[in-house]
Amino acid sequence: MSIPSYATHNPRANCRSSAYLDWLQMLSGACLVIFMIMHLFFVGSVIISPSLMNGLSDVFEWTGMAQIGGPVIFFLLLLHFVLAARKIPFASKQQGIMLADARRMHHLDTWLWVIQAVSGMVILVMGSIHLWTVLTDLPITAEKNAMRLRDSAGWVSFYVVFIPIVWLHTGIGFYRIMVKWGVVGIDGRSSLRQKDALVVAAAMIIGFATLLRFIFLSK
Repeated sequence: MSIPSYATHNPRANCRSSAYLDWLQMLSGACLVIFMIMHLFFVGSVIISPSLMNGLSDVFEWTGMAQIGGPVIFFLLLLHFVLAARKIPFASKQQGIMLADARRMHHLDTWLWVIQAVSGMVILVMGSIHLWTVLTDLPITAEKNAMRLRDSAGWVSFYVVFIPIVWLHTGIGFYRIMVKWGVVGIDGRSSLRQKDALVVAAAMIIGFATLLRFIFLSK
């Protein structure tokens, strides 16, 4: 079996700088994971009551969290992508080698990285669209979300795709943080993957339940 000699990335001479950038990538990713959990509870509150979601939105408006936090999250999204892109092969030849290596190794964590890299590029586009749409139409209310879904079937399709992709990426990202930074050893990976998968599945269920609540709210 021949081993490709073409590297999928260009090594950097300054290892210390690379380590700092890895830390920054991890921290930005961890912040986005925390944000996604908070966001899930915020929009998911509409399942209990639209008034509850609107009340939380009023708090965000009163404290300025929506006006300040939105751009901060958008900046973190861009920063995280730029940092992660250092290790993502963009040339077709590099991508071919990466996929060939993944198939040859039969290593689950390698495939998780591939999925995370691909989903990350999708999230950069879809997440930017979502943030722009929401932040240019403040305040965030249950009624506005419902009207957006009612007025265009395209938005329903958008979130049907966006919800599973963003939670798949978030779950894999959390798992990789735990593994890469030594929080979980090799013996604990299988258990962590199972628990992580359950949390991701629960988040997707809540996400789709929220989407359905908005759809029926608009009727």
